[in-house]
Amino acid sequence: MKIKFILSKILQFQIRDIPDNESHTVWERKFLTVHMANNMEETPPCKSCKLSVDLGKPRWDQSTFGGRLKHFYAITDMRKLFVPDSQLDHAKNLVLAYRAGKCIGDTTEEQLWNAKHLYDSAFHPDSGEKMNLFGRMTFQVPGGMAITGLLLQFYKTPAQVALMQWFNQSFNAVVNYTNRNAASETSTKQMMYAYATATTTALGVALGLNIYSRKAPPVVARWVPFVAVASANAVNIPLSRQTELLNGVTITDTEGNVLGKSKKCAQKGISQVVFSRILMAAPGMVCLPIMMESLIKRKWFRSRTWLHLPFQVTGLGMFLIFMVPAACAVFPQQATMKVGDLELDVRKSIEEKHGNFINTVYFNKGL
Repeated sequence: MKIKFILSKILQFQIRDIPDNESHTVWERKFLTVHMANNMEETPPCKSCKLSVDLGKPRWDQSTFGGRLKHFYAITDMRKLFVPDSQLDHAKNLVLAYRAGKCIGDTTEEQLWNAKHLYDSAFHPDSGEKMNLFGRMTFQVPGGMAITGLLLQFYKTPAQVALMQWFNQSFNAVVNYTNRNAASETSTKQMMYAYATATTTALGVALGLNIYSRKAPPVVARWVPFVAVASANAVNIPLSRQTELLNGVTITDTEGNVLGKSKKCAQKGISQVVFSRILMAAPGMVCLPIMMESLIKRKWFRSRTWLHLPFQVTGLGMFLIFMVPAACAVFPQQATMKVGDLELDVRKSIEEKHGNFINTVYFNKGL
């Protein structure tokens, strides 16, 4: 009867402590101990509780080109465009829950990183709001291949040149506005001024070179769109980020502690972004015109004019799939500058507060 009583109590209640009662026999105490061990084995901690992933940093080593290439490929992968909103929202909730220290079930490290990359591809890093589809970095390949294909196809008449350059700069304006820094002091008016200036520059260069190229070999005329795009980037990006050039960009030490602002760092970061943007477009816009001039001499290709635009768009897509992440990965996202190369007042401020312990400062160069 005593054993039956003990078993009934075990079935009714979860036993947490073995009571220190001398009335229990040795057998009873052993039985309770085994039952408690079995209960503990039945409810192990979830896998996510054991994860130690720092989502504040990229998954791969950013000090190497290979690591940066993997990182930017993950966040510019155009396949993420087709992920439904429900899955994007789930990825956001998963990332935010993990950052808040909440249990996320049996989520593996691989699943957590996939959710992080989905979250980064669709939601603004400052506001957390879902970004415009056409302004996301994942749209750079399909959007770029379509617009650049049109630029290379329609370049002969002034009307075609004007329309295509306006279309391209409008797309760039959407990208710049969508990915703007929410903490930046750059106003919508300044961005509109940058857009208007870049469009005017692109039109001026394209129309001017278009007239000049009439006396040059045919392939030169096909290169005019690239020169116009490169010139517009050289104007658009600095104007879009003019606040950084005027007031400086925030600089930090290795621990992320803010040291001040530097105009020289802003100049370095913006010049690297301009170079990357031009490099991104160069292979496709330089090589494809050469290929087109070679193919156009063949009767079967020349007679099938309907094939020219799809051929160039597809070719550009093949270039951009690699060049978009590769161009972004040329320079580290966290750029550096020696303290000795900073402005005199900034250098003195750092030396007064920290002595000679800080030799290098870090800043976000942008994209």
